Amino acid sequence: MSVKAMSLVGLDVHSRQTHAAVFVPDTGELTVSKLRMEPVEVVGFLEGLGSGVRAVYEAGPTGFGLARTARERGVDVHVVAPGSIPKGSGDRVKTDRRDAIRLARLLAAGELSFAFVPSVEDEHFRDLVRAIEDVRGDLMRARHRLGKFLLRRGERYPGPGANWTAKHLGWLRGLRFDDACSQATFVDYLTSVQLLMGRRSSLISALEQQIPDCTHAPVIARLRCFRGIDTLTAAGLCAEVGDFARFAKPTLLSGFLGVVPSERTSDTKRRQGSITKAGPGHARRLLVEAAHHYRHRPFIGQTLARRQAEADPRVIEIAWRAQRRLYARWGHLHHERRKPAGVVAIACARELAAFLWEAANLD
Repeated sequence: MSVKAMSLVGLDVHSRQTHAAVFVPDTGELTVSKLRMEPVEVVGFLEGLGSGVRAVYEAGPTGFGLARTARERGVDVHVVAPGSIPKGSGDRVKTDRRDAIRLARLLAAGELSFAFVPSVEDEHFRDLVRAIEDVRGDLMRARHRLGKFLLRRGERYPGPGANWTAKHLGWLRGLRFDDACSQATFVDYLTSVQLLMGRRSSLISALEQQIPDCTHAPVIARLRCFRGIDTLTAAGLCAEVGDFARFAKPTLLSGFLGVVPSERTSDTKRRQGSITKAGPGHARRLLVEAAHHYRHRPFIGQTLARRQAEADPRVIEIAWRAQRRLYARWGHLHHERRKPAGVVAIACARELAAFLWEAANLD
């Protein structure tokens, strides 16, 4: 198939076959082809359409291999996030062919916003960070199961200190139950917790070994200068955001992280609601957790001082300015305006993102 005029292509990509909808704006012609080939082999089909081809496909389990291969061979291929694709409320028919046609028409109308395509190395680094986040979630659920089981059996930790410390784990290992059912359940729950703790430690150790050689290393070193942001938090933010410079201003970064309020404006009425929660939830959680540290008075402790050692003085100045600003912001919203702590944390997280953007984009 050869098309001389500019072609806009919508691709519905799967592991074994791809539907390609080719739309020619000059003539209005629309053709759909079923390509039984690997995703990266679709680039050859796009090259056969001639020059001036623009293609788009929906992000999915096939990854970014097609977009990267097309970029290397000079073909303009973009990736769009599934949640940003407009869809009619009454559209309840979904097929690969219809999805490809919809993407082609939306591309022609300019109604698509494209996703960031990371490099292979950055994607591998992000996978490791997300694996740690998955294990964290699994460990939290395993701890909840064990804790609720002990509550049902009337067992309470008698010792000092918090749960899941070394002393608490030692107490758990010494527990025994008379009936076989309870003992088997307890052993399984406790073993799951210990196994997940070991997996988390191994993954964190692997991450710490990879940070010095990754492309995010300079930005991670800068973000660690901020209060509430250690190595793991900084790595998680960098892995999810990618390149901070791709956001022209900090408000765009806040919108990407989903910490901006939703809005419904019509005529003279403007209503703002809860935050949009768009973008990566992992990065948003890390940012909000870091924002909680700014309820305390500005202070540089020994741990933060070690992280700031040999750092750029400009970054340290930005981090100190963030402490003073966010502490005042927290006091104004929580103590004077009586806002809930959760709402205040979101507001501070939104401003913290702006400080992080400033530090990451220093020349």
